[in-house]
This record gives sequence, structure tokens and C-alpha cells, in this order.
Amino acid sequence: MIHFVGAGPGAPDLITLRGERLLRGAGMIVYAGSLVNPELLRLAPAGCELHDSASMTLDEVIDTMRDGFTRGLDVVRLHTGDPSIYGAIREQMDRLKALDIAFEVVPGVSSFCAAAAALNAEYTLPGVSQTLIIARMEGRTPVPERENVRSLASHGASMVFFLSTGMIGELCGALIEGGCDPGTPSALVYRASWPEQKVLRAPLVDLPAEVERFQIRKTALILVGAFLGDDYELSKLYDASFAHGFREARK
Repeated sequence: MIHFVGAGPGAPDLITLRGERLLRGAGMIVYAGSLVNPELLRLAPAGCELHDSASMTLDEVIDTMRDGFTRGLDVVRLHTGDPSIYGAIREQMDRLKALDIAFEVVPGVSSFCAAAAALNAEYTLPGVSQTLIIARMEGRTPVPERENVRSLASHGASMVFFLSTGMIGELCGALIEGGCDPGTPSALVYRASWPEQKVLRAPLVDLPAEVERFQIRKTALILVGAFLGDDYELSKLYDASFAHGFREARK
């Protein structure tokens, strides 16, 4: 079987127990070498074949996995974070279906979760935002017009942007043009959960200059929204006057 495994955000101990077990039993690992922490490859057993997919095309990735499958190997396709977010796995799974090759997906901890942890932040604060938008800035790869950054800014939701650090000036400008206040709290988290993790905080209008000062160009997430501020309402979940199925209201 082919196992699509989420490697987690970077720290080796943030892979799931299931993902670790599959790595320890793999006969072949095809991994995204540009992003996956190489420490995870130490889990591979002796004799396991390792293939870095960073320079491969889709056809080459599929041919490599098919070769391992044909030879009876347990193949792990190791993706950074959780493979469902900017993982380009749908096209791989469709190819495998056409070849009648069995596969499964093992979820992982996404970097947007690790970034929130680095900031001690909660995306869904009562009275602030109950919606999280995960997006990216349009670059060489387009995004649907209805999902352009200006449109997303109009919702006032919590936002996380992947794959956009190299265009942070354009991103912050588009957010402000779309309706975000220039003073909106924002942050950049570089290599969330890695030893070299770095956190930058600034008002939205000032974030590009702060990022430029540290010369950060990639492998970072940009977080924007009032959830990074200090004003919010207390949750009803633990409000003594709020009754629910497990607790009666108290005066």
C-alpha cells in the first residue's frame, strides 16, 4: 500500500504515532526534501529506500511509488504538515486510482496549528472571530478571482497565509485595500516548531518592514486578525450562568 503521511510542521516529535509507526516499517520513503525535517528519516529501518521528490515531476513521483508497490514494498509518501493543505495529493491519488494501487492518507499536524502555538494564540475567540481563513497570495500560481486577498479581507475573519512571505508587501497592501485596518494585529512565524523558529509581531501596515529587517523570504506563515489582540469575550462553555447538556446553570 501507499501511505500518504503528514510529517507535521517540523519538530520530529510532532508527527503522529501512526505516522511514526509507518516510517519505522517502510520499505520506501518518497519525501518532500525541501520541507520535511531530515531528522524524521532517521526513523526509517535499515535498507529502506529514500527518494527526495523536491526535483521530481508528478510522473516521476508516481513511477517511483509504483515501482516500490510492484516490488511489494510498503511505500510512505511523506508530506510536510498535513497533506490536505497545499499538499498536491489529489493528483497523486487520482493517478494511483487509475493504476489500481491501494493507498491511504494519514493526517498530520499542520504548520498553521504550530504557528498558533508559537504565538500562544486562539484563532476562534468569542466576540472576535469564529472563522479561520487559510489562503495564499496569488503569485506564479493563480488563485480563483473570488478568493483574491482583497475579497478575503472583507470578512473580518482570522486569517493565515501560506506560501506568501516573498510577497508580503503586496499581501499586506491588498489586505488593507480590502478593508483591514492598517493597525490590525499581525505576525509572521518562521519555521514553526523548528529549533530556528522565529516570531515577529507588528501592526499589519508595519509587518513587511519588520520581515524585511530579518530578511525572511520563505518557510513562514503570516497570521492576521484581531484574534492576536487582547480584547475578546469569555467563552459560554465555562460560563457558570450558561446551561448545557453536562451542566446546569448556576446563579
